[in-house]
Amino acid sequence: MIGCGKMGGALLDHWMTGDEDFTIVDPGLEQAPDGARLLADRDALEDERFDVVVVAIKPQMIDDLIPPYRDHLAPGGYVLSIAAGTSAARIARAMGGAPVVRVMPNLPAAVGRGVSGLYAADGAEAAPLTHAEAMMRRTGATVTVDGEDKLDRVTAVAGSGPGYVFEITRAYVAAAVEMGFSEDEARAMVLGTMGGAVAMAEAHGAADLETLRNSVTSKGGTTAAGLDALNGDGLISARLRDTLAAAYDRAVELR
Repeated sequence: MIGCGKMGGALLDHWMTGDEDFTIVDPGLEQAPDGARLLADRDALEDERFDVVVVAIKPQMIDDLIPPYRDHLAPGGYVLSIAAGTSAARIARAMGGAPVVRVMPNLPAAVGRGVSGLYAADGAEAAPLTHAEAMMRRTGATVTVDGEDKLDRVTAVAGSGPGYVFEITRAYVAAAVEMGFSEDEARAMVLGTMGGAVAMAEAHGAADLETLRNSVTSKGGTTAAGLDALNGDGLISARLRDTLAAAYDRAVELR
């Protein structure tokens, strides 16, 4: 595993519940998770080879740091990249044409509730993708796509999604505070309400979200009045479409 920052560390905590052995190369990491080996420099690997090389560094470091690791990939091995905004083709070039599975995780993977998109680049056989899917399912749900453009759309929806949710939640809490509740009271009510609503939607499986919304909305009641103020003019729907489009456009630019 090349690099082990915030996202890499969050994933590694769950990956290590499997049967794999992990070696981390990261000069800035002071302590590895229990059970993992930590090295400060690639030279310490000597002639070791690995079934999977995980790329978990910043995109601007790829071209300088990754090429020497091509000598450490075992025959039949593959590269799993969680480097945001870095195309599979770029990773493959840096690794001498090795097969690449690109993964777009999101931050709730840290608590085992992530949503990760996976894309197996041309040249990656079924076995690497199957293994990568199994690893990512330890961190939450997975969505496997058949093209890198679709992965950029996953980035817009799920990869960046926690930021949207945190911002909406922040505004919701702030509005409750303005109604006279303390910060703690507002946070408890908002998080409890949002968490309960999500759990209810999950429990109802394929139930239409509009149906669930209508089930708590009485004609002429308080919920109806609130919903009319929230999105009666369709502005929230339009803003969310614009949000996803802006994130997708930026993902394409970064690729």
